[in-house]
Amino acid sequence: MIEIIAAMARWSQLTANLILFGSCVFLAVIWQQKSILETPWMMRLEKIFPWLAGVIIAGLTGILATTTGDATGDVANAWNPAVWMEIVQQTQIGHIWAARMLLAIVLFCAVVKMQSSIRTRGHYVLWAMLAALPLIAGTLMSHSSADEMSFAAIAPYAIHILLAGIWFGALPAFLLILLNLRKELGITATQTAVDYLKKFSALALPVMVLLMFTGVVVTDRLVDEKYYALVSSPYGWLLNIKLAILAVILVIAYQARNRWLPLLERGENGPGSEGRAHMRQWVRIEFVLALVLVLFATILANTLPAKHAMIENWPYPFRFSIDATWDEPDVQDKVWSGLVLFALALGTVWLGIRLHWSSVVKILVPGVLGISSLALALPPLAVEAFPETYKKPTVPIDAISIVAGAHLFAENCVNCHGPQGKGTKPVADPDLRDPTDLLTQQHTAKYTVGNVFHRLSYGIPETEMPGYADKLSEEERWDLINFLHAMSRGFDARLLGSMIVPEMPSVASPVFNYAASDGSSGNLKDFRLQKNVLMVLFAWPQAKDRFFQLAASYDRIRDLNTEILAVPIHSVTGEQLQQITAIAPFPIVTEGWQEIKDTYWWYRRVRVVPDLSGKGMFPQHMEFLTDRFGYLRARWVAQFEGFGWQNVGALTLQLTQLNQEGEIMPPPGEHAH
Repeated sequence: MIEIIAAMARWSQLTANLILFGSCVFLAVIWQQKSILETPWMMRLEKIFPWLAGVIIAGLTGILATTTGDATGDVANAWNPAVWMEIVQQTQIGHIWAARMLLAIVLFCAVVKMQSSIRTRGHYVLWAMLAALPLIAGTLMSHSSADEMSFAAIAPYAIHILLAGIWFGALPAFLLILLNLRKELGITATQTAVDYLKKFSALALPVMVLLMFTGVVVTDRLVDEKYYALVSSPYGWLLNIKLAILAVILVIAYQARNRWLPLLERGENGPGSEGRAHMRQWVRIEFVLALVLVLFATILANTLPAKHAMIENWPYPFRFSIDATWDEPDVQDKVWSGLVLFALALGTVWLGIRLHWSSVVKILVPGVLGISSLALALPPLAVEAFPETYKKPTVPIDAISIVAGAHLFAENCVNCHGPQGKGTKPVADPDLRDPTDLLTQQHTAKYTVGNVFHRLSYGIPETEMPGYADKLSEEERWDLINFLHAMSRGFDARLLGSMIVPEMPSVASPVFNYAASDGSSGNLKDFRLQKNVLMVLFAWPQAKDRFFQLAASYDRIRDLNTEILAVPIHSVTGEQLQQITAIAPFPIVTEGWQEIKDTYWWYRRVRVVPDLSGKGMFPQHMEFLTDRFGYLRARWVAQFEGFGWQNVGALTLQLTQLNQEGEIMPPPGEHAH
């Protein structure tokens, strides 16, 4: 029940605010002289202004009440003003609400005060500005501001809301003008009404274009490339309904502007009477649809955005992926041909309007071309999908999970896929496919982690790949997937060297927990947005000379905003640890080292030594440079890459370059994707 009350409070507040703002903009646009104040429709419109301002205040009160009930988890608190005040005083959302209420009260007072004075265009401009402020303040409580309270995040949504108000708020004035023509007949009255409508119609076109553009910008931020959620989540379906309603409204607006308004302009009889009747009928429908549209927009604003949606059960047997299909034969030709057909369909829409085709032809020709373009372009982009296709991993990808997955791989997968995942065992049955190369073939475009989870759980038809749903727990299957992810990313890391590629992070550094000899402990993520990390995997005493080098340069390295973590690749005795710490002023990892070295072993390969046969080699000394955003940017494998960072100056040069870079990509997520 409280959810319904909350939705109605938000809807009534937003609707009243939009109408008041848009009506004032409309009046400011059409203002000609003071005689307009004496027109019946104008007086009727102004009479509702104080009521609209009052509804804004009442709606905000309802919003505070229902928000209090939700925030405290006790519905009874929704009707307790004392708890309301606690929310207002102690929370950010309460502070924003207080600002909105203050602005709404100022608006109410201004509307009531100025109604008793002789109004000019300036009064309506002032009212519009005052009505805009609560709308703008409301964007501070929107999805757009939830992730980032910044001008860049909020401005597109604020502009979108104001543009919606300019269009939607003018509809009541439109209706009142048209209804007034029933009583006030005559060429002069009709022509005056037409002049008003044409003035605003000229403004409405760019407003609608900008409204759709800002809507795309706002939606793109809330979808964040998870476009599949638009057809599989509550947010997506609500948005689709909203867009469908908007499409109908645009058709009505087009007819009103290009067909019925010209008829109305012809006079009060004949075509003019027909135009007047159609305008009244369809603007009524447009206004009702606009009210419904605002309702869906209100619900949408309080629905989990698509980018955060959890798609546990993908309802379709396919999905579209450009990355997975673009290089397949004939795909590009078909897609480009489809786009040409679609452009042709749009061209026929314009041509039909220009040449005055019949209504049937106007719809039929572009419709056939549009459907044909989709039928040609979309099927080549489709790939197989399963209910788990967009399932999110429940196990974070870290060293512990990767090592656990490696053990599971050794127990269950090595016989077919080989110790390094190359899939070296051929299948005797010619009707069955050979085991997949999990190391060097890219699967992330064609197969999401959810797809891999499905295949791992239920097997792959026409192969010897069995399902493991009965043998491995869900957590174990995610561990195995995390390992496969790290294994293939490790192969990608072969392209790294001792010199960073500026502004091009690509491989995430596997995170890990550790405890060190100096008493420090933590996670690799603790250094994000703060320091670079040079991780040294070493064997003792072979690394003694290198440790002397790093110790001598440690202050310089720290001045370059970089910490060194030294990780042994073999167990060290207490005596050896004393020898190491006597030389090294940097932390020596004493707990978690096994998981770290086993994980980063998969990132050992270099371009000239791919190391794909057998169980692989284990270099005795490797150094990995992770930037402060969590990406592996350079690596030195002493056994394969010669001099490299043995000259510490070469290392500090890379650190200097890293420190000159800003954030290029957000830090890696906690889960494989």
